[in-house]
Amino acid sequence: MTSPAVVHARALLDEACRLGVREVVLCPGSRSAPLAYAALAAAEAGRLRLHVRVDERSAGFLALGLAKTSRRPALVVTTSGTAVANLHPSVLEAHHAAVPLIVVSADRPAELRYSGANQTTVQPGIFAGALRWESDVPAPVEGDDPRLLRGFLRQAYAAATAPVEPGPVHLNLCFREPLVPAGWPLDDEVAPSEQGSAPQPVSEPESERGSKPASEPSSPPGPLPHLERTVVLLGDLVDPANRPVVSRFAATRGYPLIAEPFGRHTVDGALPHGPLTIADPGFLENLAADGSGVERVLAVGRLTLSRAVTALLRRPEVRVEAVTDRSRAADPAGVVSASYPFAALTQDGAEGDSDPSEHQWLARWQREGDRVAEAIAAEPPAWGTGLGVARAVARGIPAGAVMFVGSSNPVRDLDLGPAGLAEGVTVVASRGLAGIDGCVATAAGVALAEGAAYAVMGDLTFLHDANALLIGPHEPVPNLTLVVVNDDGGGIFRLLEPGEEQRAGAFERIFATATQTDLRALCHAHGVSHRLVNTADDLVAELARTPSGLRVLEVRVDPSTHRAAHAALRDQVRLRP
Repeated sequence: MTSPAVVHARALLDEACRLGVREVVLCPGSRSAPLAYAALAAAEAGRLRLHVRVDERSAGFLALGLAKTSRRPALVVTTSGTAVANLHPSVLEAHHAAVPLIVVSADRPAELRYSGANQTTVQPGIFAGALRWESDVPAPVEGDDPRLLRGFLRQAYAAATAPVEPGPVHLNLCFREPLVPAGWPLDDEVAPSEQGSAPQPVSEPESERGSKPASEPSSPPGPLPHLERTVVLLGDLVDPANRPVVSRFAATRGYPLIAEPFGRHTVDGALPHGPLTIADPGFLENLAADGSGVERVLAVGRLTLSRAVTALLRRPEVRVEAVTDRSRAADPAGVVSASYPFAALTQDGAEGDSDPSEHQWLARWQREGDRVAEAIAAEPPAWGTGLGVARAVARGIPAGAVMFVGSSNPVRDLDLGPAGLAEGVTVVASRGLAGIDGCVATAAGVALAEGAAYAVMGDLTFLHDANALLIGPHEPVPNLTLVVVNDDGGGIFRLLEPGEEQRAGAFERIFATATQTDLRALCHAHGVSHRLVNTADDLVAELARTPSGLRVLEVRVDPSTHRAAHAALRDQVRLRP
């Protein structure tokens, strides 16, 4: 007799391949054995690529990274118990960043819940509030039709890839023994092909129902209203390839564009050092003094980096409107007075269209941006500071490359230090919840999806996900060059209130959290190439090499320079009376 668990697992993986799933991340386990055999059979048939990982937390982020730029959901498989719980951080990030992700967890039969059975907990609802769809599927028995399970997966896929609000879904599969096939390779007749239908829309999940928030986008019949003294602030977008759409809109309207570093860059897009421009109160005050103050801010995407951006949004005289590629606009300060869908940027008609050179408003901002860029170029941040490393990274990343940036200091240094990046460079990051967990695995997933990639992150971010370096000898290896900016601890806190002088006595123990880890030895233990880079020119040269395999470039910086370097940069570009 063929195991019903194996039959249904094969049907599930067959349907996943039919729907377009091409990446499966598998964590080994006994209860998930039927899914493991089915995934391996599909991989050996050339229908998908299989990635086996021993740490479920890293596995979840690897799956997230595989979907981050491809926008095609990866499927991550775990056994029962704490294995499922370890996916929670990646599910939360996928939820808040709208990344498609399909979680398939194996489970013991439902009657064993609350019985004290080994490795058994209540897995349905474990990701409550963070899912687009979920289902708890009873253990199949002999004679059950696997087409029902195929239908469940079609619903899951449709919800994960919804056009406006993609995200994570959870399919919890109960299995009874036997959990293994009669032999290997699997009999081709175990799960006969059945033509799967295209993914169908599913009802809105219960957790997403209810009254619509005030900031949910409307559907305006025409283009956005034109206000000449408008500034466009661009944050993180669901699809990083959409950044040029915002650049073209701003250029057409004659609006200055101040952008966080995320998305695909174009040479003539955002103002250089835009966040520094609006951080200077002198420039904004001069505009207001001659009657040319900012009338409106268009906030596009999710803005998460700069306090100067937050301050501009909260100015009482400024009208704030949002353009969102999500089901609702982000509005943490409660200042958004109107919201539009992202498609409004491409519906621009004649209203406000003209040669950008005719827009005096834009020209004034461009002159200020050029002044700031020239001041920094004349006296750039020194090597040995995070800002100096960010400038070297910006010089070295080649045109058209993909770069993942970790949270904390490196992303802020990249936001402020360089004047821009090469044409076509795509910057991605985990900005859903902006945590430091899972960044190595996410970067590896991006590299595997794109063919090659770069990454930049701090030492604590790197160490927090060191298990992502555990890649077995039979697994696809990412072509990833990873720059670790090592300040031996939590340097981000030196830029925040805990790093101020009056609290210095408590800082080192509870915020700096130095580890003194030998990164070279850590990399060596995992068989990962490591090099300590000592100059900016060396880093630029290393980044010019096309990533091949997993390689770590360690750059050491002095943590005591963080606060002073950022203060000096702001002072350097400040308008003098």
